Amino acid sequence: MQPPLPYKIKDQQLWLSPERLIFWENEKALIISDLHFGKTGHFRKSGIAVPQSVYKEDLQRLVAQIQFFQPTQLIIVGDFFHSVANKEIELFKKWRENFSGIDFHLIKGNHDILHDDWYDQCGIQWCDEHKAISEFTFVHDVSVVSHRFSDVGEAIADDRQLPTGNYFFSGHIHPGIRMNGAGRQSVCLPCFYFGKEYAVLPAFSHFTGVAVIEPKRNENVFAIVGKKLVQLQ
Repeated sequence: MQPPLPYKIKDQQLWLSPERLIFWENEKALIISDLHFGKTGHFRKSGIAVPQSVYKEDLQRLVAQIQFFQPTQLIIVGDFFHSVANKEIELFKKWRENFSGIDFHLIKGNHDILHDDWYDQCGIQWCDEHKAISEFTFVHDVSVVSHRFSDVGEAIADDRQLPTGNYFFSGHIHPGIRMNGAGRQSVCLPCFYFGKEYAVLPAFSHFTGVAVIEPKRNENVFAIVGKKLVQLQ
């Protein structure tokens, strides 16, 4: 696997991993989005044959990244879990015990609908809206602050007290970039997106689709090609 790539924002040292997450060196934190744990079990309960190995592979990938970066905290910008409790989510509870020394911070996404007591039992510190740490603010869906950014889409009115001057990290849309080859060949790849005011992380889970983005000039995109990162802009 390609070594993580260095990237700086507001003098904060980040490391981009082709395994679809970011290590924030200054805070010894992994930043990660859209794991959708329990999604394969949810599909199986609905009669759709999805192998449990998909979920186990995601857990193993996360373990490998924890062992590599040795973080003291995980910052999950939403959709940690996919739906209501099932056997896979119960497996996570046992898995969590192996990493009791790591703080888990969850900014709830639209799929995080488990009862609050369940998060508490798993030692997951959670919030409904946003979390600010140092120079960064974490939200699940950047559209909740879109009144600040002219290129995100229609603004959603809210009265949240969000920090000013911070850079935002989000997830939710599962960003992807279309790359064209010879002839009419093309492929859509998951990617990291970095704009002037905010970033959007790729979905950590392999069991997700992507939404094609169209970056503008001076915006940075890192496509995930297998186990490598390719900077496009």
